[in-house]
Amino acid sequence: MLVWEFSAQDLARTRFACSPLAEVATSVEVLKEPGRHAVHLPWVRQAGQRLAGVDWSLLSQLVRLPTVYVPDFLTPVPVDTSPTIEQAVAALAATDPAAVRRDLSRITGELPPLVAELYGDPEAGLARLAGEVLAYWAAAIAPHWPRIQRLTEGEILRRARQMSTGGPAALFADLHPQVSWERDTLRIGHRVDVERRLDGERGLVLAPTVFAWPGVYSQQNPPWQPGLLYPPRGVATLWENSGAAVPDGLARVIGRTRARLLAELDSPASTAELAARLDLSAANVSHHLTALREAGLTARHRTGRTVLYARTEAAELLLKVRH
Repeated sequence: MLVWEFSAQDLARTRFACSPLAEVATSVEVLKEPGRHAVHLPWVRQAGQRLAGVDWSLLSQLVRLPTVYVPDFLTPVPVDTSPTIEQAVAALAATDPAAVRRDLSRITGELPPLVAELYGDPEAGLARLAGEVLAYWAAAIAPHWPRIQRLTEGEILRRARQMSTGGPAALFADLHPQVSWERDTLRIGHRVDVERRLDGERGLVLAPTVFAWPGVYSQQNPPWQPGLLYPPRGVATLWENSGAAVPDGLARVIGRTRARLLAELDSPASTAELAARLDLSAANVSHHLTALREAGLTARHRTGRTVLYARTEAAELLLKVRH
């Protein structure tokens, strides 16, 4: 159990971020142990084919099973809210050699051959690792990144709304089964007992990470902000075209297409994403979303260049009427 006591300043500095490198590292774990990550099996089958001929051996050796510790330089807590993979890899390649050796020294047991080479010559090893990460990303994650990004951005939007109405207790209430909040204390169900008070100058970074499912991972690398990787809501439907149940009663009242749209908005999504899921044109989806918004059943939120649609409380109530 990891216990973090929060001060008011910690809460004030707690923020969200997306981490492409965290997705890379956790997806490697998924590929190595797909049985523990059944939700991602459709992705595993596709990625296995796409990675044929791609060299990611150093990356593979850095993410060992069981995953007790992944070197911090490979999964740094993002400084920016949503860095690109190119920005993240550039920062990775520029890691201080002393920090590389420090992190690798935390690995128990004998270092795998390529990791030992990285320890001996960090600059050359980082250059190789950067190339491997980019090649791995292009083959295994880039084809799905827009969809993954929309899911994580929708998660951030939903959590921000929860916190605005219910405070920290609402923010952490259903974050993950292993995470609980009580009396300014965050508890994370790790196997090792650690009690730690957050530095009021740093706060906590919450990073929704698709391939973290079904686990939750904490990151502590002073003086940087600590982080918490957790799977966003809706991961179970990420690789499905359309799996949301449509209430028959609601479909008879507002029409099946609009009922399907509301059912798909378990997590906020864009017009393009909804069109792809339901095999409809973007114009058709936009028309129905406009009607639903005018009826008070959906709301629009802009995150960067993307407009996401989310269900309102009125829509949530309607969806509870299944028959």
